[in-house]
Amino acid sequence: EEIVTKHFVDSLTLLTAADFPQEVHMLDVGTGAGFPSVPIKIVRPDIHLTLLDSLNKRITFLTALSRALGQENSCIHARAEEAGRKPEHREQYGIVTARAVAHLQTLSEYCLPFVKQGGIFAAMKGGEIQEELEESQKAVALLGGKVEKVLQFQLPDQSSRSIILIKKISQTSSKYPRPSGKIIKSPLM
Repeated sequence: EEIVTKHFVDSLTLLTAADFPQEVHMLDVGTGAGFPSVPIKIVRPDIHLTLLDSLNKRITFLTALSRALGQENSCIHARAEEAGRKPEHREQYGIVTARAVAHLQTLSEYCLPFVKQGGIFAAMKGGEIQEELEESQKAVALLGGKVEKVLQFQLPDQSSRSIILIKKISQTSSKYPRPSGKIIKSPLM
């Protein structure tokens, strides 16, 4: 029951928070076991899904999972800051998501370079996010984004969640994302 609520129900809330156009190209950064994107693809099989993770054993699992579910997902073993510089991924996705990966400042630098103009970066976070939002405003703007909407809700187990929808309004400068060490040591402020 806890797995259903904390992983599947939580993942599917994204479908009610953001507009998912038909045939949209979606990227899940730091996907781990495929949450939130694999459950979303079960409900919306028209989505073109790319799963990105830095650990190859997760990608091996996700490749097998995708095959078992009959999903034609692209599973990529790479670090976000490296893949975000490659032309085949840079500004190619209508929806990019990440769930509980990092502080929004850092997460924005990892994710916004993948979002095409007019697309959405959906950051899935815990309940208390006001301070994090304020600390991330400059980074989001610098990377070409604008916070469009913040949805706060409770799961059936009463745990608090937030989804921050950031619209990509301008191209991300080619100097981003920076190497991982710089992102961590000198967050965009």
